[in-house]
Amino acid sequence: MSLASPSDDQRFGLSRRVSLPGPLRLDGGATLSPVEIAYETYGTLARDASNAILVCHALTGDHHLASPHPRTGKPGWWQRMVGPGKPIDTDRFFVVCANVLGSCMGSSGPASIDPATGRAWGMAFPVITIRDMVRAQGLLLNHLGIDRLAAVVGGSMGGMQALSWAATYPTRVAAAVVIASTARHTAQNIAFHEVGRQAVMADPNWRGGDYHDGEPPTRGLAVARMAAHITYLSEAGLTEKFGRRLQERAAKSFGFDADFQVESYLRYQGLTFTDRFDANSYLYITRAMDYYDLAEEHGGRLANAFAPATRFCLVSFDTDWLYPTAESRAIVQALNAAGAPVSFVELSSPYGHDAFLLESPELDRIVAGFLGA
Repeated sequence: MSLASPSDDQRFGLSRRVSLPGPLRLDGGATLSPVEIAYETYGTLARDASNAILVCHALTGDHHLASPHPRTGKPGWWQRMVGPGKPIDTDRFFVVCANVLGSCMGSSGPASIDPATGRAWGMAFPVITIRDMVRAQGLLLNHLGIDRLAAVVGGSMGGMQALSWAATYPTRVAAAVVIASTARHTAQNIAFHEVGRQAVMADPNWRGGDYHDGEPPTRGLAVARMAAHITYLSEAGLTEKFGRRLQERAAKSFGFDADFQVESYLRYQGLTFTDRFDANSYLYITRAMDYYDLAEEHGGRLANAFAPATRFCLVSFDTDWLYPTAESRAIVQALNAAGAPVSFVELSSPYGHDAFLLESPELDRIVAGFLGA
């Protein structure tokens, strides 16, 4: 493989932001122009641009894939998976991760500036879909000179984007890795998101989404995060980690402080989330996920979404009740009906939906083997 001369930022990853002229036509009928996209790259792009992999992040993720988060200082959210000699090997692949449209880490979203007013978009930002996120990523890849991806990889909402990539741009995707994901949001998924959205909008600081010049609705957003976080875990994992153990006390307080360790844990997760995420972005992205129904986009038949040009790898976890194995099996059946090559495995883990983000040697071997095939 002929490689371009690597620069330091290509070797080690560098956050970038690009303003693309657009216009980007959205599923809701609106257009967006310009389109701001924040992204990171790792590795070196081949001269023929044949070694590019797009990694798509989940709902509350970002483009800081394998480098420290600038606000929290924590390692990149998939640092164990991406890097030299790792399953997504940056000695071999040029890896791109873009902050999704609608988010708050540099890409166009409700927290970014509306060029028409000079103020944050707020709720004037157009409602978006998963397919809109993919179209924005397509604009970025065009800008980078990448016509076809060696693979698109994602877990959870990232897996939705990977499926949407294969359905929207089948000739641009050689392979797709879809982990702990689904082809549509169920009524239960939508219900949990609606609880979170209502928590945000019930916070008096939300002010109809126009809070960027004052105090943000941190209390409502924290509650939304707490409710969502429960869905990312398993009952077995919660029991093993917390059980009914009390939090730094010998007896119950007979009040409404955080008596139990699990209560304290959820409050911490909620509060720390508000330090790095925008409340309106949470509304927009959860709505995009709820609108997601790949079969509906293709005449009501999921198999119509796929073409034999892309090969697929699907992975589920046995304790994931947010997107259970049955959802992955439905995708596999549709891929078989479409004649698309697919491999599938259900892994055992006590960690529920979040298992794809945690240490998993089995997942590492599967991803490395599939991408190396």
